[in-house]
Amino acid sequence: MQSFKVDQIDHVELFVPERYTAARWYEQTLGLRILHEREDWAGPGGPLMISSDGGGTMLALFEGEPRRNRATAGHHRVAFRVTAAGFLQFLTHVREVPVYSDFGEPVHQLSPVDHGKAFSVYFCDPYGNRFEVTSYEYLEVEKGLASV
Repeated sequence: MQSFKVDQIDHVELFVPERYTAARWYEQTLGLRILHEREDWAGPGGPLMISSDGGGTMLALFEGEPRRNRATAGHHRVAFRVTAAGFLQFLTHVREVPVYSDFGEPVHQLSPVDHGKAFSVYFCDPYGNRFEVTSYEYLEVEKGLASV
C-alpha cells in the first residue's frame, strides 16, 4: 500500500464578524492580501481568501462568530514562518499597527519567546483568533534582538 502525504497547508478557515474589515486588518498587520481571482467565492456563506504568497498558503475568512476565548472552539493557533529580518521587522511593525492580547486589548509591543532553535511571538487578531510569527533563523534573530 502506497502511503499518502499532503504537499502543504492550503488554507486555514477563520470566522470573523465582517470579512472585508478583517481582510484590511490582516493586510495592515501581516501583509496578507485579498486574492481577487478567488473573490467570487466571497458570496453568501463563502470565504474571502487572503494570502501573502499569491495563494500558495491562504486564510479563508468566513463570516460568523469568532473563536474568542472559548477553549474548545476553532483552531488553536496559526503560525507564520518568516526570516530573521522579517521577524525583527514585525516586532517594529506592531508598534504602529497593533495586534491584540488574549483578552482583546490592543498590544503595541510583543515579547519574543526563545525556543532554543527558533524565536516566536504570540498575539491575536481583533476577533480572538490566535497567531504566531516564528523564525528558525535563530542566531540572526538573537543578534538582532541584542542590538534593539
